[in-house]
Parts: sequence; C-alpha cells; structure tokens
Amino acid sequence: MRNPNRANRRSEEVSGQPLPPIGNMMIPQTIAAIATPPGKGGIGIIKISGKDAIPIASSIFKKSGVRPGEEMPPFESHRLYHGYIVDPDGGRVLDEVLLSVMKAPRSYTREDVVEINAHSGWVVLSEILELLVSRGARLASPGEFTKRAFLNGRIDLTQAEGIVDIINARTKKALEIASTQARGYLGESVQSIRKRLIRILAEVEADIDFADDASTADIAGLSSSLQEKVIEPISGILQRYSSAQLYRDGVRVAVVGRPNVGKSSLINRLIRKDRVIVTPVPGTTRDIIEEELEIEGIPLIISDTAGLHPSEDPVESIGIRKTKECIHLSDVIFFLIEAGCDVTEEDFEIYRLIEKKRVLLIVNKIDLQPAGKEFFLPENWHLPTAMISVLKDQGIDRLERLFVDSFSSGRCCEQEYSEDRWAPNLRQKILLEKSLNDAVSAFRALRERLPIDLAAIDLREALDALGEITGDTVQESILDEIFRHFCIGK
Repeated sequence: MRNPNRANRRSEEVSGQPLPPIGNMMIPQTIAAIATPPGKGGIGIIKISGKDAIPIASSIFKKSGVRPGEEMPPFESHRLYHGYIVDPDGGRVLDEVLLSVMKAPRSYTREDVVEINAHSGWVVLSEILELLVSRGARLASPGEFTKRAFLNGRIDLTQAEGIVDIINARTKKALEIASTQARGYLGESVQSIRKRLIRILAEVEADIDFADDASTADIAGLSSSLQEKVIEPISGILQRYSSAQLYRDGVRVAVVGRPNVGKSSLINRLIRKDRVIVTPVPGTTRDIIEEELEIEGIPLIISDTAGLHPSEDPVESIGIRKTKECIHLSDVIFFLIEAGCDVTEEDFEIYRLIEKKRVLLIVNKIDLQPAGKEFFLPENWHLPTAMISVLKDQGIDRLERLFVDSFSSGRCCEQEYSEDRWAPNLRQKILLEKSLNDAVSAFRALRERLPIDLAAIDLREALDALGEITGDTVQESILDEIFRHFCIGK
C-alpha cells in the first residue's frame, strides 16, 4: 500500500498551476463531463467530481417522492436515487434519471463524485452538462478524473496508464495485460525495487562522510545486493516488454507480390468480408488499403498493395512506389507467389527487395498446380512457407498458425500467465533501461573501488528514473502528456 502522506506531497509537487481558491482554502474546482461516447443509446452518463459535486448536482435534481416545498433529505454515499433533472430557473424537466453518489474518499477520484445516468441523447446530455456548468462546475479536460485519482494517491502512474490501455485494448490478451497493470502489479514491482535501492543508497551515502581509511561500507555486500535486488529484477521486467508490445500495438503486415497472385483475395478471406476489389485484370489495386484483424490474440494491421512489376502507367507507378514505402514501414511481409507456374524473374526481384525483412512466403493457387508436378523453391529462399488456395479455402488455418509461430519466436508470446500477465509500456521501458544503466554504473564503481560518491550519484539517478515510472518523481509536463491520451470523462 502507498503512504497517503506521500500522495499528499505528490499533489503539491506536481501541480504546476495554483489551484483556484474556494473560501480560505486552495482546493481544486469541481469538474463535470459526459463520460459515455456520443450517439444514441439506452444510457448516457455525466460524471461530476470535487468538493461541490453534491450541492451542484442537488441544485438541478428533484428526487422522486419529495413533495413540492418539502426539503430533499441529504444524500447517502453509495446509494442510487431516482428522480428528474430540472432547470432551476424555469422549472423545465429535462430528463428522468438515476443519480449515484460516492462520497470522498471512497470514490474513483477520492473526491465527492456524482454520476447522473440519463437517456443517451447528445442534446439532453449536453443540456444537463450546461446546467451543471451554470451552477459552478467546470468542464473536465481529457483524463482529468483519472489524473485526480493519481494526484490524490488512489492509483500510481502505472495504474493510470493501465486504465488507458484497457480503453484502447484491441484483443483479449491486450486487455489482460492492461487489466493487471491497472490493478497495480507493475507499480508494486517497481516500488519494491525502489525500496531496496533506497536502502542500498542510504548505506552508500552514510559512508561518504568518512575518509577512505575510515570507511565502514561493506563494498562486496553492497555490490551483491545491488546485483541481486535491483539489477536482476529490472532486467526481468524489461524482458516482458517485447511480448506485451506485440499484443498492445499489433503487427503491421504488407501483402506483396506480382499482379494477380491473389493478394486482395487473401485479405478478403482473412478479414472475412469483401473489402478489397478482386478482378482477373492485373493491376486492379492501385493504392494501399489497410484493414485490422486478429490472429490468435495478435492484432494485425494488414495492407493490400499494388502488384510489383515494371509499369509505364503513371497511376500504377505511384501505387508501386507506395507499396515500396509500405514494405519499409511493415513488421512482417506476406510474400505471395503462384503454385501454378515456376518462380518468375519478377518474383526474384520482389524477394531481393524484401529479403532483409521478416518474411512469410505464401504459395497460393495450389489447386491449379498440375497433378504430379512438384513445386520447387529457390535454394536460397529459407523462409517459413504456407501452401494455400484462397479460392478453395485450403491451408488458411496453417497460414495463421505459421504466422503466430514465426512472429512470436523468442518473444515469450505463449506464456500462460494470468495475474502475472503485466509488462511495461514504451515510456516505462525507457525509464527502466535508464535505471538499469545507472545501477550497472554504480555496480562497476563499487566493484572497481572508485570513489564511493560516484556510485551514490548513479544510484540517485537510478532511483529518480524508477520514481518517474510510478509518479513519485515526475514533472507536470510528463503528466500532461500521459493524461492527454485519455478521453474526456475518464
């Protein structure tokens, strides 16, 4: 558990702007926002948080069963109330709603929170929000509710980032990783390392005041502790990054080949809809067409490309140039050739273009291969290969399995962990690498008996980097960058 006093200090340290005064105290303004996506639906939610959340909501809410002129009883925490939103100035009823109250500190932000469940029409939600603003609330900025949860010590920064990853998760496995991070597993691991590092730093700094001939530090013991309790655990966390990145960010796949080898047909089969135009005319695809799909939990952004071959058609030439750009930006290449004919010179040209990329060779149209004739690949094409027929729906499962096996090789993708399924994101990875490098520098300084204050400098740097991960030491500009990726109302 985090120290609540530390959370309070953090609130003061990271605040770059003075908080608006209310009475004689400096406390944040009450904020409000529509928390559900725009559009028609059954329920739309408006969220309010802050010291005045309850009185502001009360000023526009008429509870069912309260007679005219009768005073509405005080709200109880964690209760749901039925009633109506009424414009206090004209008495106009806007909507029938359910209103929930969560009093501080037992709420998402650790402030008083009110949620209004109204009908999900954009006009009615906007009018209710305007009423709240007219009664003293301020429109919330993106991620401000979660930012307040962080500043008030309810969650650390890794949990806040886990929440936005939950919102953005595109597959079940990405959701599992985000969910465990939002529950604090990464933050707890980093905090544990940080505490051990603080103890090591304390011993090192205690020795700085002594002359070399009076040193009391157990250099061998400090080096061993640093290796076992800091360097190795950080390295272990970093090893989780690659597999998590695969599930979080997905894989960019370019489908390339000569004209009319079945690229567009393959994409239509993989995404299970007729998204890309297919004709027997070579060169039908002129532009890059992207689609998203999932193969065994791995999100793919797959691109259909123009067929690669010499062309004097200016429009087709533009498409071929874009194909080459797409190849450069892709993580994986699906290289299609035909089983019905021998490998052509154009196929060799394409192979030379992509041979330094991660390539999966797909031999399509095996249904057209003459009976008794074997299909031979060039000896130097050492590529994972799938034999398929898109037309006859043959070999597609094998292709998908081959993709997962080849791309996940060495990435720990097949780990079956449940609550242990957490991993750092890119920001956290960069900070972990910095902390690791500083810890290794300190280890070398201790082992080589360099002046002990050099080791102390490196240890402080390592400690600060770990603090940036959890938010114990972080600049306001970093917070703004993180929370701007949230939607309004979260």
